[in-house]
Amino acid sequence: MDSAEDKGAQPEDVVIARIVKARGIRGEVACDLMTDFPERFDGLERITLWMPDDTRRALEIDDHWFHQARLILKFAGYDTITAAETLVGGRLVISEADAIELEADEFYEYQILGAEVITINGQSVGIVKRLLRTGGADVLVIESADGREHLIPFADEICTTVDVEAKRITVNPPEGLLDL
Repeated sequence: MDSAEDKGAQPEDVVIARIVKARGIRGEVACDLMTDFPERFDGLERITLWMPDDTRRALEIDDHWFHQARLILKFAGYDTITAAETLVGGRLVISEADAIELEADEFYEYQILGAEVITINGQSVGIVKRLLRTGGADVLVIESADGREHLIPFADEICTTVDVEAKRITVNPPEGLLDL
């Protein structure tokens, strides 16, 4: 899944990685992937970096590789650890139009964040605040109107309908799930 959960992101932004630290003496950076499609970096020559202060930079990618579940990037013009440190905290974004097309029953994380969750009986559960990746079924973290947090497995048996256009997810929760 790609993510556009970050405050201040433009609607067409899809976050695909987050720079977490400078690495090495040649100006490389280590990134946490925010995409299920790491192969998208193969052949990618330019990327937009969205900084925490809402500024944007167009960067040219000189090289990339993976090391211990992290993406390592080398950008043109960033040749020292000091230069690379100026990029830490930035998010690598692509336009939604450049996102990989998914199957009909697959969704990007940014498409479900902020969605209203209702039961099959029409009862409001709340709004999707984030998605927890558990290694098994992902879990929707939903905040109800009274501020309570509900955890609902994002599984076909429970989340019966996902309407991306309407930003609505219909759920058929097992008895007692919403009482936890």
